Amino acid sequence: MKFSVTFRKMDPTDAIKQYAEEKVKKIKRFFPDPINANVVLALERYQHRADVTITLHNGLVLKGSNISDDMYSSIDLAMTKIEKQVRRYKDKIRSHKPATGPQIPFRVDVIEEDLETHAAPEPEIPERETAAELMSKVIRSDEHTAQPMSVEEAVMQLNLMNNAFLVFTNSANQAINVIYRRNDGNYGLIDTAHP
Repeated sequence: MKFSVTFRKMDPTDAIKQYAEEKVKKIKRFFPDPINANVVLALERYQHRADVTITLHNGLVLKGSNISDDMYSSIDLAMTKIEKQVRRYKDKIRSHKPATGPQIPFRVDVIEEDLETHAAPEPEIPERETAAELMSKVIRSDEHTAQPMSVEEAVMQLNLMNNAFLVFTNSANQAINVIYRRNDGNYGLIDTAHP
């Protein structure tokens, strides 16, 4: 298993790195051959944040994160979240076979809206740019791939990653789909194959 630790806004220490590695390696009791483990440890406003991402050999991704007053506690609690997810989906994960189909690349942009008003005269707006484009800016872009999977697998992956939404290629119709958590606790599905 490849293991990496990234320290953000804090001094790297071997003791914390070894502690994180020992905790993450315990996942081997559930899966003998995870491919990759990435741990990001950060100090945010006097709070210690641990983000753990583990990629399994069958393509599934497990994610857990936690913020507390102590980095060791944050690591423990992030791994506890991952272990709970694994126990919940253990049978489905073990029998998971990656679906075949196209892997479609896409980009996710984080856009920041500029709400400030300026006293200076407004610049002339070129015809092809709108006022909305001038008021917002991309602050981060991430490249991803829409992996082929069934809707059931997408729900499982969404829960394992603990994300708000997941973009995937529906293995039933080869169309791009988005599954998301609704406020009522259910899931919504956007299927681009159906008008």
